Amino acid sequence: MGIDPVRRQSLISLASAVGLTFFGFLATMYFAHVLGKAAYGVYALFLAYYGIFNLIGDGGFGGAAVKRISEGREQNEYFTAFLVLRVILLALSVTALLALRSFIDDLQGEGIVFWVMLALIIAVFLGVTANGIYGEGKVGVNQSGAFLNNLVKIVLQVVAVFFGYGAAGLAGGFVAGLFAGGLFNLRFLSLKLARFTGHHLRNLITFSFWIFLASSGATIFSYADTVLIGYFMSTADVGVYRIAFQFTAAATFTTTALRTTLYPKISRWHADRHPTWIANSLSRAFTYSLLLAVPVAVGGWILGDRLLYFFYGAGFAEGAAVLGILLLVQVVNVFMYLQTMALNAIDRPRESFYATGTAAVVNIVLDLALIPTLGIEGAAIATLVTMLVNAAIARHYLAKQISVHLERGPTFHILLAAGLMALVILLYRLLVPLANVFVVLAAVALGGIIYGLVLLKADRGIHDELRDLVVQLGVPWPRWL
Repeated sequence: MGIDPVRRQSLISLASAVGLTFFGFLATMYFAHVLGKAAYGVYALFLAYYGIFNLIGDGGFGGAAVKRISEGREQNEYFTAFLVLRVILLALSVTALLALRSFIDDLQGEGIVFWVMLALIIAVFLGVTANGIYGEGKVGVNQSGAFLNNLVKIVLQVVAVFFGYGAAGLAGGFVAGLFAGGLFNLRFLSLKLARFTGHHLRNLITFSFWIFLASSGATIFSYADTVLIGYFMSTADVGVYRIAFQFTAAATFTTTALRTTLYPKISRWHADRHPTWIANSLSRAFTYSLLLAVPVAVGGWILGDRLLYFFYGAGFAEGAAVLGILLLVQVVNVFMYLQTMALNAIDRPRESFYATGTAAVVNIVLDLALIPTLGIEGAAIATLVTMLVNAAIARHYLAKQISVHLERGPTFHILLAAGLMALVILLYRLLVPLANVFVVLAAVALGGIIYGLVLLKADRGIHDELRDLVVQLGVPWPRWL
């Protein structure tokens, strides 16, 4: 296809994210109705513990390996050094998990440590292959492997829950998905094992130190709220909070796709000294991320309570207030994720750590202060403040290296279209009782149509780019648009 690599790979990433989220939504609805809040909360805690201990197992070397491999020099040597380091760190992460086994089992019951340990072992296989092909610039393959990982996970989880395996079935499906993704990546991995030296280890360690610290901060404010809700409250509250958080994932499609696609590109542009390319791509990434994040947030604020009720059940509808806060979090995430990605890609992991590390401290302090008093709403507020702090600090450091700016015209048009969409949905809700799921979905569809039409008419640049992309894919563009 005559599509430039960034657009093509972003499109693959976006399609993968949309497909995964769609299937994930359907599966989660099924899990929520069958298992209820408490059992789903146990699975959410499994994911939190896996994320924390996998951070130890990766040690930041995954990001360091991608960075060094993407630079195009001594790729096999860096890949092999990364593999060895990853195996060593696996032993450390498993040891730390076993040391805390009694504490984890006391909170969540027997069995969760076994599944976390198995997931950590399989994650080494997936991490080595995924980071290898990602560093080679095979973003489409990387995203396809992630898609297969999640597809296998979802299918097996649905089967396991159907046969009554509960939270253990969800954990088992998660592990199987990791293995399937690793096998797929291995098929396309071109890197070979090669003799490496202390020079390669030092380069990885130097870069990974700051990546690890930055990742630690990101992991803390990704999972600290979940763990602390489980500590101060109940697994049912964890389930409600995580369902609301997952529901906001629709706002992150383009951010995730562009972040994944641009990292190796920016890394290479930085090595080749093209700062203008980096600045222009980052500004455009802001625009296209907000293109989806803003209308999803606005629509969720108006219809979120009914969507939670019909999709997940009455027990999860109590998370409507949390959902409203977390939707705003995802808008802020556009800037936080893209800016920290750019800092790492231009070889500034130390500054990325300053941003995420400060935010992590703020997050823990706020979680400890707000969760006991405000419950899951307090956790959401803490997350929002954390993201704002992270985004602000990251922008401060990034602006010293490249020009960081929003495209004012397109951003205004996005806000205008979202505002008109909100007026239409509010009028719809006043006139039509939201008595069943089909009426609610009709409101969602109407809002999407209004937003799309207004935006395409208001912003010629976005209109022309989307039209060109659609035409390049072989799909006819309606003349009336």
